[in-house]
Parts: sequence; C-alpha cells; structure tokens
Amino acid sequence: MGAGKTTVADLLGRRWGLSVRDTDHDVETAAGKSISDIFVDDGEVAFRALERAAVTAALEAHAGVLALGGGAVLDDDTRAALAGHRVVFLEVGLSDAVKRVGLGITRPLLMGNMRARIKALLDERLPVYREVASLTVHTDGRTPQDVADEVARLVEAAERTQEDA
Repeated sequence: MGAGKTTVADLLGRRWGLSVRDTDHDVETAAGKSISDIFVDDGEVAFRALERAAVTAALEAHAGVLALGGGAVLDDDTRAALAGHRVVFLEVGLSDAVKRVGLGITRPLLMGNMRARIKALLDERLPVYREVASLTVHTDGRTPQDVADEVARLVEAAERTQEDA
C-alpha cells in the first residue's frame, strides 16, 4: 500500500512497449463498484475471492506488465499461480507509506488509527512479499521514475543472466 505499484507498472509498460493491467481495476470492473464499496457491501472475503479470480485470469491472458493489489499475495492459490513468474516487490517503509496513502479514506483496511493499521499490515505482509518476490526494489524517498528505472535494470539484468545460462 503506497508503494507505487500502479504508477511504476504504467512507467514500465511505456518503457517496454507493453500493455499494463491492474488487478484492482479488474476487480472493480467485475464487481461493478469500487473496492471500498465491495468491502462495505460484501466484505473482505468476497473481495479476496474476486481478487484471486482477477489475478488468475490476468496471469493466463495478459502478457504485459501486471500490477497486483497489496493483499493479493496473501492468498495461497494466488501465490501458487505466481510461481514461475517474475514478481517484483516494491518495498515501502512505514513512514513513506503513511505519507503516500494520506488519510486512507478510500482504503477500507485503514479504518481507525491509520499509522497503526499500516504498520500491522506491513508486519503481516512483509514475510509473504519477500517469499513471493524474485526481485525487491526499495521505494522510500524515491520518485516513481527512479523506482521504475531500477526495476527495469534488474529485470533486464535477470533476463540477460537467463539467456547466458
């Protein structure tokens, strides 16, 4: 949350001439309402089911850059579907996440003490993100362009290494 996933995905898509797909947008399209409304009307379990379906469909049909929602990898089936794909973890620290997210009005998981909720989410998710990621890029204090440039450099280097192997 607040790492810049969608923004960085858009920058990478333009750089590489690839289409970009955001699974949060796919969930909203499938449900016909915002993520906040899904949480309020249907609950988190319903949202996670829609998210799992969106990620699975995107992995099967999309050959470009894919941005996943911050909680997508918490699902065992989603993690299994990501196996064999290059997954980049955009790591954001608590301070930067709080600054970037703002008041979190449109983020249902941040109701209450925002700073405490973000810290709890980061603490819960960090081990899973690290487990799933094939590459990690730190985003604190950096512009989206700087982050995208580093992701591109690391991905391109990894591709060259695979070709040499």
